[in-house]
Amino acid sequence: MKPPAMKLFHYAAPQHFYRLAGRLWPWLACLASVLALAGLWVGFMLAPSDAQQGQAYRIIYVHVPVSWMAMVIYLAMAFWSVLGWVFNTRLSGLMTRALAPTGALLAFLSLWTGALWGKPMWGTYWVWDARLTSMLILLFLYLGYIALTSAIEEPRRSDRAGALVAMVGAVNVPIIYFSVKWWNTLHQGASVSLTQSPRMASIMLSGMLLMSLAIWLYAVAIALWRVRSLILWRESHAVWVQQLPEVLVHRAQRGAA
Repeated sequence: MKPPAMKLFHYAAPQHFYRLAGRLWPWLACLASVLALAGLWVGFMLAPSDAQQGQAYRIIYVHVPVSWMAMVIYLAMAFWSVLGWVFNTRLSGLMTRALAPTGALLAFLSLWTGALWGKPMWGTYWVWDARLTSMLILLFLYLGYIALTSAIEEPRRSDRAGALVAMVGAVNVPIIYFSVKWWNTLHQGASVSLTQSPRMASIMLSGMLLMSLAIWLYAVAIALWRVRSLILWRESHAVWVQQLPEVLVHRAQRGAA
């Protein structure tokens, strides 16, 4: 029987990870949909209005989860990048590429929902606040990574250049998180803390945690779906790819046309 560490290295090969991702992503996507519906129902239908912010606070059920995941995904990209530099694994660069578009989308949604929330609270859609500015930098880091890896044609060079951006840019994530503590900002403090009791009603917290878990599962599912396409593109000349049922069916359909 193989030890657990050897099983992990087994899935480091694109051929084996492709099949694992194919089994996992549909289930994760379905579970994310169910949790998202439950979270939206709790947050928008069951949770009471806020005493100070009224109904405007309900955007928290989208804004906070996407903001959390925008930061987590970038840290995940940095993690895969470190693995790629240390172990020179082909899968690392592919996973980093698969995560980047979702991270960019969530960073954009964080800024957009934050602007919608800021207008009734601050009287303006945007201020050059430390939290907002550092989140904007995170979006630019995502876009910069995507642009750089797309501009370099040679896959291995592209992966290493993108990994460098991901690793260096990861320093911005703690700046985002601690910005409200380090500087005097308009942005409110953390809604949920590991060291303090929640500052919101349990029903509100439940809705936000359901949405956070839904966004997390969505991010994992879409990354696994996307990495399968990237593996097929990168390994298109490998024998195992040519023998895949979906590839054979596609080839037969093209021949019939």
